[in-house]
Amino acid sequence: MAQEYLKFLLGGGDPEDILQELIAEYEKDVWNYAFTLTKIYDRADDITQDVFVKVYRNLYSFRGESSVKTWLLSITRHTAYNYLKSAFFRKVTLVGFVLDRNTHASAEEEALDRIVTEDIWKMVLDLPVKLREVLVLTIHHSLSVTETALIMNLPEGTVKSRLHYARKRLALLLEANERRSESYETNK
Repeated sequence: MAQEYLKFLLGGGDPEDILQELIAEYEKDVWNYAFTLTKIYDRADDITQDVFVKVYRNLYSFRGESSVKTWLLSITRHTAYNYLKSAFFRKVTLVGFVLDRNTHASAEEEALDRIVTEDIWKMVLDLPVKLREVLVLTIHHSLSVTETALIMNLPEGTVKSRLHYARKRLALLLEANERRSESYETNK
């Protein structure tokens, strides 16, 4: 997409067309990353909208030094952190993370898979933001350590270290959760 995007910019095409393509391809990634940072659905919606407004205003600032996805996630990160630092967010946000329970009647296996997935995501979201962020960027968004370092403006070694500690902490949380489940089952 980056090469096509650069060709479009050099060709002087319609900016609205490229914005629509970017939204179609990356909106979900931008929203997921914004949600990971804020833990609030409505805020992730607002941040996603702000990101694409910024992209539209700065279409010609993309230099092709990274992938388009890396560029968009970098904008998302800066927008989310600016939002989190704002006085409005700190004073008005009264409710923390609320898990959406829009479950539908389904097969038992699908229901169990969903519960396990929700439990894992709850654990990921409970990690400190600096660990959660590297884990989500590298695993969920499939970015390399180099791309993650670029987005977070950190040395690659720091990203690797945080990724190691995030995986280690998540493994410990999963192990503790498994022990609790086993203990619950034996006490029945």
